Amino acid sequence: MLTSIKGRSVVVTGASKGIGKGIARVFANQGARVMVVARGAEAAAATAREFGNGAQSYSADVTDFASLQAMAKATAEAFGGIDILCANAGIFPHVKIEEMSPDDWDHVLGTNLKGNFLSVKACLPYLKKSDQGRVVLTSSITGPITGFPGWAHYGASKSGQLGFMRTACIELAKYGITINAVMPGNIITEGLEDLGEDYLATMVASIPLKKLGVVEDIGNAALFLASKEAHYITGQTIVVDGGQTVPESLEALEQA
Repeated sequence: MLTSIKGRSVVVTGASKGIGKGIARVFANQGARVMVVARGAEAAAATAREFGNGAQSYSADVTDFASLQAMAKATAEAFGGIDILCANAGIFPHVKIEEMSPDDWDHVLGTNLKGNFLSVKACLPYLKKSDQGRVVLTSSITGPITGFPGWAHYGASKSGQLGFMRTACIELAKYGITINAVMPGNIITEGLEDLGEDYLATMVASIPLKKLGVVEDIGNAALFLASKEAHYITGQTIVVDGGQTVPESLEALEQA
């Protein structure tokens, strides 16, 4: 059993829906004091009310450093500091390279990659004061391991997160702060459901466990990386994909 995380101060960005909401719920259910961060103030507030357990909300844009600085300050004032940052906010619009504009590229990289950097930078002064500073990034199997048409910008951003993480782990180690990443496969969220039943059926067929993951699967991995027991793990990744990236082909699954 992991040491209780009750009372720890946790910031989760992109926490009003999808994987971010799942991460935030796991921490809230474990008694952590969670700051639900999202662009939409009403959605963030509704999510915090749903969690209870002292969860609060803040409307912030991860592409705006001043907004994140204000969020970090407000969190520290409300909870007495920041112990854990789950930098989760991200977008994945679908557009192939031939149709992709430079602005499309910049928008995704600005949110997913620069947004991670800005979130860490804004929270760092408070994480340095914690006796258990933790950063958990939400990356993806798409980019670092796999590819999918229409997500070149998304894949690049998720690969970039891991490059950032590996240098950040060296720089943050002197403060006792660890930084790691969870790499989700196909997880049931509002966004995934929008891709249609045919897509979901194809994905299930390619997963050895023959099911899609749920957002709490990612939250539980983040909880472990934020735990006292994970103090000697930094600069690493955990793939949570039901084994999707293991088979070399669908035939390999059929032969099983």
